[in-house]
Amino acid sequence: MTTYSITKPERLQATIKLPASKSISNRALIIHALTGGSMLPENLSDCDDTEVVIHALEQMPEVIDIKAAGTAMRFMTAFLATTEHGEHTITGTDRMQHRPIKILVDALRQLGADIAYEKEEGFPPLRIKGSTLDGGSLEVAGNISSQYISALLLIGPMLRKGLSLRLLGDIISRPYIDLTLWTMREFGADAEWTSVDTITIQPKPYESRPYVIENDWSAASYWYEIMALSDDPEAEICLEGLMDGSKQGDSSVRYIFSLLGVKTTFGTKKSGVPTKVTLTKSGHRVNRLEYDFVNAPDLAQTFVCTCCALGIPFHFTGLQTLKIKETDRMAALKKEMSKLGYLLEDIDGRELKWDGTTTQVIGTQTAIDTYDDHRMALAFAPLAMKNAICINNPQVVSKSYPRFWDDLRAANFTIQQL
Repeated sequence: MTTYSITKPERLQATIKLPASKSISNRALIIHALTGGSMLPENLSDCDDTEVVIHALEQMPEVIDIKAAGTAMRFMTAFLATTEHGEHTITGTDRMQHRPIKILVDALRQLGADIAYEKEEGFPPLRIKGSTLDGGSLEVAGNISSQYISALLLIGPMLRKGLSLRLLGDIISRPYIDLTLWTMREFGADAEWTSVDTITIQPKPYESRPYVIENDWSAASYWYEIMALSDDPEAEICLEGLMDGSKQGDSSVRYIFSLLGVKTTFGTKKSGVPTKVTLTKSGHRVNRLEYDFVNAPDLAQTFVCTCCALGIPFHFTGLQTLKIKETDRMAALKKEMSKLGYLLEDIDGRELKWDGTTTQVIGTQTAIDTYDDHRMALAFAPLAMKNAICINNPQVVSKSYPRFWDDLRAANFTIQQL
């Protein structure tokens, strides 16, 4: 097992070119494939999740292994069901084969899709026979993963009757749904909210167009964390390729971190081209943080780590999807934070609380386990700003941010392999 020991720089001054957004990349790739066009989107993410989509779409093998990429599993399932590319089996890691997909399969079957379970009912691998689907009206729960909903939306323009999708009950992760609709419209789709709970997509095919992917606000969150944890009042981090008014849900990170002492300044806007963001210390932060992460669950680990390291008690809600991510993130956070002396309270698998109390930690450097989850490594590594920290299996960052360790070194962090 590989382990990295990470030590902070003496001064925090860095300019970082963030990875491209994998959320936008994967949406744009599916749309590109549905257009049948030849112009690949520019600035595609080089992370594992996007690489498996590119490979699957280019090669279209009989067995498509999407490894640990949840977005790819959901998006490719819908894509394969509605395109006439023959029969395929889509599978992934052992963890992926235990992540539920029944809601999406049931919805696609209602639209006429030919999908069979190869092993356990309700879980991958799936055997899919593609065909042109009629489409029409569909109802699904609004409190399911937005990836299910986005998978259905992406194929909507290709359905003979289009798609009218009504979301029942509470709608979670709405920004990710809006990101999907925005990306679809960038390629000429007629897709919009026609009521508070219904999305209507006309049977109007996508258009092949040149397209440039924005960089990743989720990746930016770890640099915000580093800035928040810095004791240097003159610290400055410049992040390239981010847009003011971004449609990425995790762009909310700039507002939440303003409560934790980080100031965000955008560079001059140049005709829609993503610009540079500069992070500095504001000198002001709250004494306690309460936040509902229902629209940005991927930021939860970042803020749990940040608040604990700053000694800021918190109560975070809207975390119900964390249990079905790359790992059970609720359980992983509780276990790994306890190694550092922070005892978190889990409420009904939906909330996390910390009242500010700590316990004594034995030893000087604690090794953090990452559970095959990129965001565990990414969120815990910045804690080196307070005390040197060790990260087990650090290579998991390749799922979304392959150059993360190189970028830390460029910012003068010391990283040693133990």
